[in-house]
Amino acid sequence: MLETDMLRLLDVVARTGSFTAAALELSYTQSAVSRRVATLEAEAGGPLFDRLPRGVRLTPAGHALHRHACDVLKRLAMAEEELAAIQRGTGGRLRVGAFATANAALVPGALRDFRAAFPGVDVSLVEGLSGELMEGVGDGMIDIAVVSDYFSGVPLGEEAEVTPLLEDELLIALPADHPLAGADVVDLRDLRDESWIAGAQPDGATTLGEACARAGFTPRVEVRIGEWTGKLGYVAAGLGITMVPAMAAPAVRADLALRPLGDFAPRRTVYAALPRPAPASARALLGFLRRGLPHPAGSPLPEPADSPDVAAGRFA
Repeated sequence: MLETDMLRLLDVVARTGSFTAAALELSYTQSAVSRRVATLEAEAGGPLFDRLPRGVRLTPAGHALHRHACDVLKRLAMAEEELAAIQRGTGGRLRVGAFATANAALVPGALRDFRAAFPGVDVSLVEGLSGELMEGVGDGMIDIAVVSDYFSGVPLGEEAEVTPLLEDELLIALPADHPLAGADVVDLRDLRDESWIAGAQPDGATTLGEACARAGFTPRVEVRIGEWTGKLGYVAAGLGITMVPAMAAPAVRADLALRPLGDFAPRRTVYAALPRPAPASARALLGFLRRGLPHPAGSPLPEPADSPDVAAGRFA
């Protein structure tokens, strides 16, 4: 088996054309170079250099081995550079996960700044529910995920490192001609007779149901749509009203009115989840996520050591 050091020695001797010059460059003695070349020739099955009155030159076999040695050494150098870039966070790949509304503004803005700072990193993005994204982090398939505790929290494992990013408030989306579209704050109790556009899940507790229960009524849901962008289309058509996370406000269509719900507004916490240990590039993106401007109805959170809820294994 030809060792890497032997291939490097072959390259230096071939390039300098001298055992003496090679010894100086490699900080060896000339006799050490001669012995190593003899060992290499024994492994190669024949002479690799013609010994001349002054220096050496490659034999045909030496030329063939030297060509392959250069290819191997070049690929090893590329591998070392790539590994070093990954360790620095300036190269390699970064697999990012995010739930749908995080992809409206928060994640795109952070990725824009990240790519400008680290153009050598190959970024891929997957969208999914927070629970699915947390599984991806735990399985090593996602390097950083933006998740939320909306509605029932997300189970945590010891392999996940979780950082709170911001508190997100849900707003009410109304048709532009709705009587309450111009109100500074909408009282949820004033919407008890409205038709609601809700999520696709008909069973179990929901954020809408919980918020309306606190306001003293049960919402009349007439349309169920899975994606929040689809809900907005039905609102614009005058078929009902819906709740929209404030972090998605920049992407809401212009023919709708978004208004805060005051004390009855549901709120959620948005987190960044990283595996343990996390790639340097994931930590760099976390920095850009935290430096992003908070949305109007939310506020950034300080980075804690470990909150009681995180330690207990669930988001608050």
